[in-house]
Amino acid sequence: MFMFIPGTHELQSDQTKALLQLRKLLEYPPSLQAWENENYNADLCTLSSSPNLTVKCEDDSVTELKILGDKSLKPSTFNGYAIPNHTLTLDFSIDSFFTTLTRLTSLRVLSLVSLGLWGPLPETVHRLSLLEVLDLSSNFLFGALPPRLSTMVKLYTVTLDDNYFNATLPYWFASFSNLTMLSLKSNQFKGQFPDSLCKIQTLEVISMPNNLIYGELPDLSSLIGLHVLDLRENDLDSQLPLLPKSVVTVLLSNNSLHGEIPKKFGELDHLQHLDLSSNYLSRVPPPSLFSLPNISYLNLANNVLSGCIPGKLTCGGKLGFVDISGNKLNGGLPSCLVNTSDSRVVRYGGNCLSLDNVDSHTQRRGSYCDESGFGWKKVEAWKVAVAVALVVGIVIAILVSGVFLCKKCHQRKIIRHDLLPKILQGNSTPGVSSEILANARFISQTVKLGSQATTTCRQFSIEELKEAARNFDMSTYVGEGSIGKLYKGKLENGPHVMIRSLPLSKKCSIQNLKARLDLLSKLQHPNLVSLLGHCIEFRGHDDSSSNKLHLVYEYVPNGNYRSYLSEFSAGKALKWSDRLAILIGVAKAVHFLHTGVIPGCFENQLKTRNILLDEHRIPKLSDYGIAIIREEIDKHEAKGEKLKSCQRTKLESDVYNFGFILLESLVGPIASDKGETFFINEKASFGSQDGRRKIVDPLVLTTCSQESLSIAISITTKCISLESSSRPSFEDVLWNLQYAAQVQATSEADQKSDSNTTGPSL
Repeated sequence: MFMFIPGTHELQSDQTKALLQLRKLLEYPPSLQAWENENYNADLCTLSSSPNLTVKCEDDSVTELKILGDKSLKPSTFNGYAIPNHTLTLDFSIDSFFTTLTRLTSLRVLSLVSLGLWGPLPETVHRLSLLEVLDLSSNFLFGALPPRLSTMVKLYTVTLDDNYFNATLPYWFASFSNLTMLSLKSNQFKGQFPDSLCKIQTLEVISMPNNLIYGELPDLSSLIGLHVLDLRENDLDSQLPLLPKSVVTVLLSNNSLHGEIPKKFGELDHLQHLDLSSNYLSRVPPPSLFSLPNISYLNLANNVLSGCIPGKLTCGGKLGFVDISGNKLNGGLPSCLVNTSDSRVVRYGGNCLSLDNVDSHTQRRGSYCDESGFGWKKVEAWKVAVAVALVVGIVIAILVSGVFLCKKCHQRKIIRHDLLPKILQGNSTPGVSSEILANARFISQTVKLGSQATTTCRQFSIEELKEAARNFDMSTYVGEGSIGKLYKGKLENGPHVMIRSLPLSKKCSIQNLKARLDLLSKLQHPNLVSLLGHCIEFRGHDDSSSNKLHLVYEYVPNGNYRSYLSEFSAGKALKWSDRLAILIGVAKAVHFLHTGVIPGCFENQLKTRNILLDEHRIPKLSDYGIAIIREEIDKHEAKGEKLKSCQRTKLESDVYNFGFILLESLVGPIASDKGETFFINEKASFGSQDGRRKIVDPLVLTTCSQESLSIAISITTKCISLESSSRPSFEDVLWNLQYAAQVQATSEADQKSDSNTTGPSL
């Protein structure tokens, strides 16, 4: 009988074999180099932890496994499937991987981040029945969540961020009776918000931004422990839900939420951050919202709020940022919302306020403001009266013309389906042909892994744009872009936009131009300024040089990155970790432009002026793809062979220009002002501590770790190499920046830990 009782050594050997097999299945990632010389009799639990690898054991069994890889780049397509360029190879089997993983039967914490895992999450994951923490972020998992995941009742943290899950959100979340955090951000989950989450009393964090969730939001007040609710960038279409008094952060921007802001929101005493911007919320916000004891960030911008904010409004002592811009509020501005000190930032432009100060020109006038307050009610009453008077006529008209309209609609669908191929066959241009543009293979964010196709570029009327930009008045003029003039506008019942206006050449093919614009509008990425649509304004004959092209982009409110690097930007200066986060976002965008469509999009006007920051300081690259547009509107003569031969040069050009963005992040705007000359003269200074102190921005020097700074300097000098063949790929650039950020985060955590251990000095 005793012969069949396994000893400690045998059990440990089995665990070791499983770990080494996982290393093989992961194709020997750098994170697991520490295991390289180990044999089956070694105790991997005794190896020291690192930022990329943690293995913890109890009673000769692995209880915690954390591996951080470097394969978080975006995928291409293979036989209709999304297969990443920088993932595990096509030989990888996710089923074999998880089958091996389940041999670690005592596992309680599992974190496998940026390892290039791809495929649907297997059902076998449920065999890890003791698992409490599951983190599979930044991989390439797609499909649905396996139903048997619901049997893992010990889970209290589930993080599946930055993957490609594209099925409907499951109904069985209530099975996770111990769940405290559910994070599914930046996937393609669809369907309605699952009511079953409301039954989990332990939930503290619900994070599902950047998905395709639509419909109603349920009453969430039963979640008495909820601290964070993040549902930004979805398609939610309901009134605001009731929330528990425990909530601290509520982020619901960029949805289609409507109705009034509930007065109950003014009773959320723990609330610190509230972002309801870019929705369709109406009427006056509750005054008590501004006076909450802990509120520090309040963003109500770009809604349809109307009416007058009470003049005796009281602002909470911690309120540091308020944005009520882009609404229809009228009357005066309460004294506590007037910018009187640096302790509170208030934005109120684009309303109908009566201001006596120099900011009065920022307010809207005329018909826009007539729809607010009593004017709005009169308009609504008039609409109702007209509707009642015409309803009978409309019904009769529909009955008479119904059959005709159905036939016409069917014909239009056929024509629209066939139109683009016929246009493309007619006038293909040299260089990147319209046929290639129409059939370009999209990947990354635009790939839905079998779901709906991407939409075409919206066509605006010139009347819409003249209304949005006040007939292109100088008051809306922003300046000159890389090509064309820029105007800021506000679409009717919609968001603020940036309009680029530029002339068309006589030889420009309108059909080919539209195909190119359609391509650019499909390049959707969190770090790109989205092209929303266009308008081609004909001022004479078709071949007239007075014809104009108007491009409509999303408006990014927080200025450009360069302004945050200037010596005069002390009030908004960025520390090193913030700069790294911005650089990583831009690098991701550029890598996507190079690989997100075939052929890639190069020569992307990479300058710090063209990096815009949104309200959360998330970077968005503007002026990308200009070469594709310029090639058509200026009718550059470019042969297909020439384009193919210079594609490598264009890639290296983007790397080179990004190098100067890195350099400017290190030393300030002087880098781009003096360009190559500055770099050649000062390159040697980067090699020593004294040299760095002379040229690196003091704010960078005082907020960076030396290792993180060295990594950034190394990749910068490689990008600006005068030998184009010596420049790194954008994958290498991105990896090095992410590594520098990881090193910086570790250093900051260590410093914080040391200060907490030491305690305050007496």
